[in-house]
Amino acid sequence: MLVSMKHTTVPAYAAASPKAPLERTTITRREPGEHDVLIEIKYAGICHSDIHTARAEWGEGTFPVVPGHEIAGVVTAVGTGVTKYALGDRVGVGCFVDSCRECDNCKAGLQQYCTGASGMTGTYGATGRDGEITYGGYSTHIVVDENYVLRIPDSIPLDAAAPLLCAGITLYSPLAHWQAGPGKKVAVVGLGGLGHMGVKIAHAMGAEVTVLSQSLRKKDDGERLGADHFHATSDPATFASLAGTFDLIVNTVSADLDLGAYLSLLKTDGTLVQVGAPEKPLPLAAFALLQGRRSLAGSMFGGIPETQEMLDFCGEHGLGADIEVISADRINEAYERVLASDVRYRFVIDAATI
Repeated sequence: MLVSMKHTTVPAYAAASPKAPLERTTITRREPGEHDVLIEIKYAGICHSDIHTARAEWGEGTFPVVPGHEIAGVVTAVGTGVTKYALGDRVGVGCFVDSCRECDNCKAGLQQYCTGASGMTGTYGATGRDGEITYGGYSTHIVVDENYVLRIPDSIPLDAAAPLLCAGITLYSPLAHWQAGPGKKVAVVGLGGLGHMGVKIAHAMGAEVTVLSQSLRKKDDGERLGADHFHATSDPATFASLAGTFDLIVNTVSADLDLGAYLSLLKTDGTLVQVGAPEKPLPLAAFALLQGRRSLAGSMFGGIPETQEMLDFCGEHGLGADIEVISADRINEAYERVLASDVRYRFVIDAATI
């Protein structure tokens, strides 16, 4: 059943079509319902997924689209039934803003894997239960059900916290699930927006961390972030010298890689987890898995409980993203720089400039 609500107009940046640049516009947000929280957005991270979506690289999509699912802000109003948040609370919103709430995964706190008829409701480009298209964080305000809002610890600055809502949890989830920690050798493929958080988190968990990057250009950064070792994958000797080394490899890149070569770096019973989302299928020879009883797995971001766990973990360990804060009129420039790998390591939009 569709719910009729009043709406408020707020400024935002949107792409009108897949080939259009993002431009300033206005969108409508619903007035807070009984269990809704109105958030004044302070910062919104730019994720590579935003670019894929704004350019319809993962399918046709819904336009206009207001991207942004790395949102940090402050509560400015709450519905009459809200119990979890109060005015002034520092909060975040990640990759989804609702789910069916009834399937086994939702009940288990795995809302990211919702098996309901419509699955989870993405923060942007999805259809909410009110029948309206969702708009993301490239805006000044957002209204979200309190059950899909996260609390940001006081120890993390809001600008550095914003990317944790996607990049942080996307790496924390597989690292936690496959039990990265003392005595485990973990490799992170790619040192970008996702990868740099993977290095920080795996190091804080106590694992021995290796970065596998195309070149040694970011070696100093990798070591500063917590990497114990740094190797260039463009050097064939890397794969020979590291064969059978790792318990866990997390691949953060969205490029065509020889997965067989990376699987060869795993110990017996090791796992390669794919978190990057290439546009094209990745080929894999079966023997790469058969030899050594190795596993190839995938992982999305986390559910609400795990995302809160990640934020608390980062708060306890003083972790935030390495960021470059930009004004909203530089979003299109930032997109091109992301594609050129010219950012260390996450662009964050200052929502006050929207």
